Amino acid sequence: MSNGSSGIATNALTGSPAVTGAVVLATCNRYEIYGEAPHPDDVEAARAALVAQISEASGLSEPLVSRSFSTRTGPEVTQHLFAVSAGLDSAVVGEREIAGQVRRALITAQHEGTASAGLVRLFQAASKTAKDVGAQTALGSRGLSIVSVALDLATDLSENPDWSSKKVVVFGTGAYAGATMALLRERGCTDISVFSSSGRAEGFVATRGGTALDDDSLNPAVAAADVMIGCSGSDTRVEADELAQVRANSPQPLIAIDLALTHDFDPAVGELDGVELLTLESVRLAAPQEQAESLAQASSIVNGAATAFEQEREARSVDSAIVALRRHTMNVLDAEMEKVRARHGCTAAAEEVEFALRRMVKQLLHVPTVRARELAANGQQDEYVAALEALYGITVEQPAARPSAQAECPVDHRGLESA
Repeated sequence: MSNGSSGIATNALTGSPAVTGAVVLATCNRYEIYGEAPHPDDVEAARAALVAQISEASGLSEPLVSRSFSTRTGPEVTQHLFAVSAGLDSAVVGEREIAGQVRRALITAQHEGTASAGLVRLFQAASKTAKDVGAQTALGSRGLSIVSVALDLATDLSENPDWSSKKVVVFGTGAYAGATMALLRERGCTDISVFSSSGRAEGFVATRGGTALDDDSLNPAVAAADVMIGCSGSDTRVEADELAQVRANSPQPLIAIDLALTHDFDPAVGELDGVELLTLESVRLAAPQEQAESLAQASSIVNGAATAFEQEREARSVDSAIVALRRHTMNVLDAEMEKVRARHGCTAAAEEVEFALRRMVKQLLHVPTVRARELAANGQQDEYVAALEALYGITVEQPAARPSAQAECPVDHRGLESA
């Protein structure tokens, strides 16, 4: 699913009018789809379309896929993505890799043409929030990540903590494999081999170094390895019986680090003699607890940014209503000026009348425009839209939001009478 994640979004947009935008955030331990529907009433249809695409791509039944995903809508989406991007929803709180993965998810969606304008703004704001958390708090200041904590655990378990003398086999060529390679280099490890069941190892090592493995060279490399790290999440995993045969004559112990949610290594590997197995759960339990003050500060930044984004989004949602009001008012003015010209011709007096009327219209529109944005910021834009339809017969072509309360007239009649 991770390898074909962009296809899910593309096919959903092509196959259903209920999906107008989609961004897939797929990592070795996270799979989230952010979608946009044209109308709140289309959310369920959009979700069904995405579930159908996932079912087709994975071969799993639609009921199973549907039960496997939870759904967030409205402001909950913003709050969740901002927390994810800042590393507050990670096994290692404040981890640095997820922010880059969020950015890459948006770039991929833009390249594939599936990112709607609303989703672009959402993901860009999430990335900015992650930067603010990094700059304004001590959360994750040590550069902790799932990979770094796993390597720290492996160091503690090793008889020899010197990584420069270790032979490492990495399974996978994705983002976590890249982060793993970089951190291994930082620790002085130079003997790194890479295997990919999809055949991408050659291209991967061409830019990052290391030795590419194929089906023939994999077993000898595993037999000689001190550490093997799984971060591919592929459907091909190392079975315990197979590993036992490969390492039957290996004198050195092996540390197996499984960072894939779907397990690159059979859990029974940890029961083999001479093998220590570390998993995501091991990493989560070993991850240091960040200072409560830093975590509270980061959460406050995320909450504030999410609230500000939602207020801005609500204000933007009323723009079409403002445009409709302006268009209606100016059309009335143009019609009246045609009558003036028909009666008096194109004279200077008519131009003066037009300028005066246009100034008048702008003054009349000022209060309704300000009021519209105030209502939108409070989530009451439906009142404004309902007033336009009730008083002017204007139909605003925008998605209807939540049920509206009693509408108020957007025009200050007392001001008009006193003028």
